[in-house]
Amino acid sequence: MRSIDFGVAIEGGAVQREIGTTAGLIWNALNTKGELSLAQLKTAVGCKTPVFDWAVGWLTREDKIVIIREGRTFRVGLKGAEAQSGGSEVDRRK
Repeated sequence: MRSIDFGVAIEGGAVQREIGTTAGLIWNALNTKGELSLAQLKTAVGCKTPVFDWAVGWLTREDKIVIIREGRTFRVGLKGAEAQSGGSEVDRRK
């Protein structure tokens, strides 16, 4: 098996903690600002790839967010009960 250097420190679960922390930042940004494009979300969180991408994947797998394709871009919002009261446009499309 070949290892790939993503520029992320891999020491005793450090990557998992960083992904979890980033997932929390993503959730908080969406909870505060509502749905955002992936680019806006990445800027709001201030995290770099690949950790940002992994955290989005984590939240998607945990069924916490929904990702909607809009032309050549994607919008992300909190899913269902996770969304702020009033719901977002993404929430209404489920």
